[in-house]
Amino acid sequence: MQPIIQINNLAAGYNGRAVIHDVNLTVYERDFLGIIGPNGGGKTTLIKCILGLLKPLSGEVLFPKGNGTLGYLPQYSSIDRKFPISVEEVVLSGLCIQQSLTARYTPAQRAKGRQVVARMGLEGLEHRPIGQLSGGQLQRALLGRAVISDPSVLILDEPSTYIDKRFEARLYKLLAEINQECAIILVSHDIGTVLQQVKSIACVNETLDYHPDTAISTEWLERNFNCPIELLGHGTLPHRVLGEHHHHHEAT
Repeated sequence: MQPIIQINNLAAGYNGRAVIHDVNLTVYERDFLGIIGPNGGGKTTLIKCILGLLKPLSGEVLFPKGNGTLGYLPQYSSIDRKFPISVEEVVLSGLCIQQSLTARYTPAQRAKGRQVVARMGLEGLEHRPIGQLSGGQLQRALLGRAVISDPSVLILDEPSTYIDKRFEARLYKLLAEINQECAIILVSHDIGTVLQQVKSIACVNETLDYHPDTAISTEWLERNFNCPIELLGHGTLPHRVLGEHHHHHEAT
C-alpha cells in the first residue's frame, strides 16, 4: 500500500508552546483511520497541520505521492447556517480550489455536482438554502463538497456533532463507499461509533499512539480517557487486549 501522508517527529502548538510533540504517523491509500483523544489533547492541532492551516514547530508533514488533495468536513459549529447558499452551490464550492471565484462552472462540473448531490441522497433539494436543511442533510451537503474534487484523503472533524442520529447509519454507509476510492481520517470523541467503523486507531494526547487495528481494551480506554467506558459512545467494544503502552506526560 502506498503511503499518502507521512508525519515525522511533528511538534505543533500556538505561540511557540507545543500542544503535541513526537508525533509519527503514516496514512496509507484507502486507510480508514480514527483519531480519538481527550478534549485539549491535540486532535484539532494535528488536523490543522495536515490541512496546512498551522505551521509545525518542528518535524514535517509530507505527501509522498505529490500534493495530496484533501477533502475536509469541518465541525458543525464552524458552519454559518444563515449564509444564503444552496445545496448545489455548497457542493460545487468544493471545486473552487481549482478556479477563481468569478469563473463560471463548466457544464461538466455542473454534471459532476448533480452526480454528487444524488450520491449524497439530496436529489430535489439542490436549490434549497442550507438554513432550511436538517443536521443530517447539511452534513451530507458538506460531505458532497468535501468529495467533489476527488481527494486522496477525506478528513472528518467530529461528524457526530451534526446530531442527526437517524442519518448516522447512512453516513457510515456513504463513508464505506467513499473509502473504496480514498483514505478517510475520522476525528471523534465518540469512541463506540468510531471503533465499529474504522480500520485503525490513533489516540492523540500530547503525543500519538497508533494501533494498526481496532483491538483496544476497555482498560486502555479508561486509562487514556479517565472516564467510565459506558459514557463513551455505544455499541460493543472489542475485547481483545492490547499490549501495554504508555503516553509519557511531563509533570507540570
